[in-house]
Amino acid sequence: MTQTRTVTPEQDIALLTRSIELATESRARGDHPFGALLAGPDGAVLLEAMNTCGSKGDRTGHAERNLMTQASIAYAPEFLAQCTMYTSAEPCAMCAGSVYWAGVGRVVHGMSEVALKALIGPDPENLTMDLPCRAVFDAGQRRVEVVGPLLSRESAVVHEGFWEGL
Repeated sequence: MTQTRTVTPEQDIALLTRSIELATESRARGDHPFGALLAGPDGAVLLEAMNTCGSKGDRTGHAERNLMTQASIAYAPEFLAQCTMYTSAEPCAMCAGSVYWAGVGRVVHGMSEVALKALIGPDPENLTMDLPCRAVFDAGQRRVEVVGPLLSRESAVVHEGFWEGL
């Protein structure tokens, strides 16, 4: 039996705000400032993840990819299709791919990849691509709904002073 997504716009903002809080926590522990969470069809938080690039030395340890690894192990794709990933910044190409292959049906993100690239510049720690997640999803064979950018300024604040040259 397929559940119907019942998340409200107010829940979207609250859950996105939580993903920004996770990004702040990630930064505080010495990792790159990104956070993500998975919410079920009713908006209940199922999983949370932070970036692990700094602490674990894994350059692929993005919050969204870490979250999708957990989600794909814990839940069936049929259930994940009704779920939403909330993330402090638009998923990069790698993370968008992990969302797609895990089976998540919806993404709500903070600042855009283009804005992140403009903010960070050519920092060797995060060579941001100019490739929107919508383009990655549009190349696939199933639909992934994307909402964002939302709370762009709030999402950008956690990056201030973190990256080279900021």
